[in-house]
Amino acid sequence: MLVRDEWDSLPIGAGRPLSEAEARKWVEARLARIRTDGPPPFLGGGAWAHYVPSYQRFIVHLGEILTSYTPYQPEASQGLLQALFEYQSLMAEILDMDVVNSSHYDGSTSLAEALLMALRVKKGRRAVVLPDTIRPSYLRVARAYLEPHEVEIRLAPTRPGRGSIDLEALKDIVDDRVAAVVAEMPSGIGIVDPGLRGVGEIAHERGALYIVSADPIAATLYKPPGEIGADIAVGEGQPLGLGLNYGGPYLGIMAVRYDLRLIRQMPGRIAGMTRDARGRRAFALILQTREQHIRRARATSNITTNEALMAILAAAYIAGHGYQGLRMIAENVRAKTIYARRLLERSGHRIVRGESWRELAVRPPCPFQEAAARAAGKGVLVGPPLRGVAAPWLGDDWGIVAVTEAHSREDIDLMASVMGEVCGE
Repeated sequence: MLVRDEWDSLPIGAGRPLSEAEARKWVEARLARIRTDGPPPFLGGGAWAHYVPSYQRFIVHLGEILTSYTPYQPEASQGLLQALFEYQSLMAEILDMDVVNSSHYDGSTSLAEALLMALRVKKGRRAVVLPDTIRPSYLRVARAYLEPHEVEIRLAPTRPGRGSIDLEALKDIVDDRVAAVVAEMPSGIGIVDPGLRGVGEIAHERGALYIVSADPIAATLYKPPGEIGADIAVGEGQPLGLGLNYGGPYLGIMAVRYDLRLIRQMPGRIAGMTRDARGRRAFALILQTREQHIRRARATSNITTNEALMAILAAAYIAGHGYQGLRMIAENVRAKTIYARRLLERSGHRIVRGESWRELAVRPPCPFQEAAARAAGKGVLVGPPLRGVAAPWLGDDWGIVAVTEAHSREDIDLMASVMGEVCGE
């Protein structure tokens, strides 16, 4: 048996098999170092520390949901199909869109799939436009999807210090080669852009599709994608009771307005409600466009599974709160974002101006990465840094601080106090 002093230097396996007792002690020794007494993380950039209701943990362990895969036989999969149908219906109401699929891996892949979809609908156009403040992970995934198709990605400039899309500059970028224009609500740096309807008007004037990447909770407080003219809406479902989960699994949302050209090009599957031979209500997959279901040359995507479990969890979260409950969460987040902004500005931090929701683009008196590292040593996690964001006016000294309904006033006070101290050390 190993003695206690050897645990720190012990690699997994230790060059030989470990007994169950040895492996357990090794794991427990490392878990004991994890701090659990601090505030929820103030991390953003694609995953946020929203509160997860206790009933979510019960639902995720239901065997009939946890083990379900593609419902190839509808007569044996009515429960799963109905749950997916409910998810689609709830999401359509939140986003003010007509048709929702179920579903994609995460927000970045749903956006990339939407771009490919737009290129199929707008045949002959070989360019897309994304805002220069889009999350770096979304931009990387879009490039990975589009590079084999030799599609040009153009970046729409945002106004320095404000983060809203420059509409005059956008007019010069969108031409007859552009298949789609993308906007975010809120943006990759947390800005709620008041000009999003104008972005859609410019896209439509040039014959392009308008794609809005929206947060589903924020869509209950601000104008949803359908109301600002979106042809396609995408988003990340992680805030809907999915937790942080060490980075996944998450949920990619996709919705379109009622246009058969768009519906027929949607990747993934759509669950629909119908009647069986006896006239009873029944559910079935009414659209299956992946390569396993039709000829490969006609497939809209090679997505080989979906996030059915995550979609059902999201539906449970929405049903548990109701529309007004989600709006109350959105208002709570907005109030705490304003409060965090005031405290950080008082301690000498620069913050991008304008309406912000959940995320703040912050520039501390010292480089952000340095401030974040020192704050982590005091039990406060902030970030990520914005060094990967394409906007030229956002340099390496900027980063994200995110607040949610899970943060108390005392948590935000602590974060602001620590962030105000670390640059003076």
